[in-house]
Amino acid sequence: MSPIGAAVPGFVVRGDVHTRCRVLEPKSKTLSATERVTTLVELTGLLDELSSTTKNELSSMPEVVQGGDNLDISKLPIVARRWVRLSDVVVVVADLKNSTQLGTGSKAASTASIYESGTGAVVQIFNKFDADFMQIQGDGGFAVFWGESRYERALCAGVTIKTNSLDFSGQIETKWPTKAETGFKVGIASGRVLVKRVGTPGDVNQQEPVWAGKPVNYAAKVAQCANRHELIVAGSVWDQIETNDYLTISCPCGDGPGSGIWGDFKIEKLPEDDPEREGRILYSGWCENHGEEYCNAILEGEKVRSEVKGLRDGMLRSQMENALRVKARRERDDRRNRLRGLRR
Repeated sequence: MSPIGAAVPGFVVRGDVHTRCRVLEPKSKTLSATERVTTLVELTGLLDELSSTTKNELSSMPEVVQGGDNLDISKLPIVARRWVRLSDVVVVVADLKNSTQLGTGSKAASTASIYESGTGAVVQIFNKFDADFMQIQGDGGFAVFWGESRYERALCAGVTIKTNSLDFSGQIETKWPTKAETGFKVGIASGRVLVKRVGTPGDVNQQEPVWAGKPVNYAAKVAQCANRHELIVAGSVWDQIETNDYLTISCPCGDGPGSGIWGDFKIEKLPEDDPEREGRILYSGWCENHGEEYCNAILEGEKVRSEVKGLRDGMLRSQMENALRVKARRERDDRRNRLRGLRR
């Protein structure tokens, strides 16, 4: 098939900012009786307080304001009941296959090394492609892109994670042949979200943004449908990139250029009636010869390669011959048009 052209323990990473997470020391087993009393919870009072908070929250609607391209997540309010709506974001999820099978007993050191090198690479990639927000777990993470060139930055990040996954897993298999098969699975989805910071006022270590809406959840489900070294995009993401020759048509290397680097993919974990379910899967990664050239062309906003016009037209025509995909595309277009109408 023709090509298309270090973890930070104790940190939460947002864009170029690394915020140290507080690590809570385990409670001593020799607490005094007085100290033990201070850890008790007045459960009835707590539940009553929570019930009252819920009642007050549901009795009036919070404020929802439109966010812009320069939204700074760190400046979102904690106490104020104000949510920010972003009309369209792109979410990239990187999920490490078989992470729970790597072992934390006698093989703990090797597992830690795998986590650190794998997650660290994801952090570097998201930062290099200017992710507007990222959240990292031990076995992967997700990044949110909004504003100018969001699809281009997100896709370049996703393809880079996919490409690096092959080298990452290859080195692991060489060093530890008996380790569980691993590598990154990548899912990408897009759409409208609401976001607000929640947590304990005055303690940044206990504050996180909440992303309400489908994109983060859908990108995670898309990644779950992939195997290692695979990248899958939901329907709306494909709609935005299908005419970009640098992303959809392979380079001249091997038997290229060709349009066979992508295939149709039904995302089974998404609802049956959701048109995002009709996605696409990428089989190839960046080419050693043309990858950097194509990646930078994408980031600079270039889309057309005159020498592959026939291939592009044929690929688009094949999509129009699939009744299910045509129906799903029409539904996605109708939904976008309705949302644009609501924003006017």
